[in-house]
Amino acid sequence: MNTEITGVIVMLLATILLAIPLGKYIAKVYTGEKTWADRLFAPLDNIFFKASGIRPEKDMNWKQHLVALLTINLVWFLFSMLILMNMSWLPLNPDGNPSMTADLAFNTTVSFVSNTNLQHYSGESGVSYLGQLVLMLFQFISAGAGMAVCAVVFNAMKERTTDKLGNFYNYFVKSCTRILLPLSIIVAVILLFNGTPMTFKGKDQFISMQGDTVHVSRGPAAAMVAIKQLGTNGGGFFGANSAQPLENPNYLTNVVENISIILIPIAMVFALGHILKRKKFAWMIFGVMTVGFLLFLIPSIHYEMKGNPAIGEMGINQHLGSMEGKEIRFGSAASAYWAVTTTVTSNGSVNAMHDSLTPMTGMFALLGMMINSFFGGVGVGFLNFYVFIIIAVFISGLMVGRTPELLGKKIEAKEMKIATIIALLHTLLILSFTALSSHLFSHDPKAYAAWLNNPGYHGFSEMLYEYTSSSANNGSGFEGLGDGVPFWNITCGIVMLLSRFLPIIGPVAIAGILARKKYIPETAGTLKTDTGTFGIMIFAVIMIVAALSFFPALALGPIAEFFGMKH
Repeated sequence: MNTEITGVIVMLLATILLAIPLGKYIAKVYTGEKTWADRLFAPLDNIFFKASGIRPEKDMNWKQHLVALLTINLVWFLFSMLILMNMSWLPLNPDGNPSMTADLAFNTTVSFVSNTNLQHYSGESGVSYLGQLVLMLFQFISAGAGMAVCAVVFNAMKERTTDKLGNFYNYFVKSCTRILLPLSIIVAVILLFNGTPMTFKGKDQFISMQGDTVHVSRGPAAAMVAIKQLGTNGGGFFGANSAQPLENPNYLTNVVENISIILIPIAMVFALGHILKRKKFAWMIFGVMTVGFLLFLIPSIHYEMKGNPAIGEMGINQHLGSMEGKEIRFGSAASAYWAVTTTVTSNGSVNAMHDSLTPMTGMFALLGMMINSFFGGVGVGFLNFYVFIIIAVFISGLMVGRTPELLGKKIEAKEMKIATIIALLHTLLILSFTALSSHLFSHDPKAYAAWLNNPGYHGFSEMLYEYTSSSANNGSGFEGLGDGVPFWNITCGIVMLLSRFLPIIGPVAIAGILARKKYIPETAGTLKTDTGTFGIMIFAVIMIVAALSFFPALALGPIAEFFGMKH
């Protein structure tokens, strides 16, 4: 037990120690300073720029950045639909996997373009190798796009007046070639040497110990697993994701993958400090995010290591903790740590089945996605947090009788309206679509019997989790849900689209509007935003606006299930 806790502490400390220098490196990439990677990747960048006719030195305003973002995503959406609906006759399909139906292709395409990777199919049987490679490309594209728009907001937050916020394509390409690609190569090599396959051959055959002939799927998995973790994508090459031994062979690969999940989201916070030359401000943000993260992590580990009370009442020994749906090679503590890191970010990969988590751990996984700003996805996690900063600054200014200002720019009604709409959008999407699915099921449970394997409180949690995961662009799921039907494919696709791009448009618009305002130097009367007091204010705003909005739904699901297990 002590060894399991030590492993969790080592993973967290290692992540932070790696994120600090990585944040400095990311800041240099976005500010155009020289780095060690220039000689290696500058020629590759130039090929992309020349082939596309892009002038990376040309500055864009915030509206041009958003047009570029939405345009490239539309092009990739159409390309993906074409590939996924025609995989059966296209090359690189040694196992003869079928093409996707239109609704499943729509869901999958939206899922990977939006950095969600909500998989309503099983990877080894539902997609050809060509399809896997296309989806892996989107794992770079969606992560790079999220980091690029975050770089735009960082640029806008600098203390000056301008509407020139860098070049989106320059940020995007360098996010992929200078940050995601080299890190992915390192992680993929580690996975490869530990047994993760990297081949274009079809299924392999072997004879089991009891004499059965077994056909084992394989493919170019190591490359996809690396970027799925580093880009907070989460989509697995195999159906069981990182609980599958070929994706995650041993405890070492579990550590490497778990560090990869949360490394760049933390590093982006430190990058902000270097770009703004306000390291204290970055540490304040990191502190708030970390406190929230630990409030989910510590009780989750406790409940998973304690075991399932219902099983305990049967007299069954649970000295390893609650091991239903978990891998013995990782244990309950490391599984709980992964469950929290994957849901406070928009990663969504799993090394244990979340449907088997004890009720309170399931609730903390849900809360991580509902709040969606404690580290969050690469780039977009900070954008969500930025919205709460704006709201906290405005409320704090009103409370102390000072004009709300953030980094020398006045926060006025227009910015507050946008921030409020974006903050409430997440709640609206999750609760309204959960209400719709609950209404349909409760009024005709026989017709929708295939939707839920677990009725009652847990069945409600499964539906709540599906839309929470979709809206948080997370992609994990309570797999008792029968999600492979048109209703879930289409409704989840709509939620993923709205929750990906509107929360990007809002913060970029706020940052762009503020950047054009007159810069006002700090005075003795300026509200300090890099203090612990302001950090507490942001945390309170997040808890009130985000967490408490979901309390009634959580009371009907995991909380009710928890008390039901005790009695």
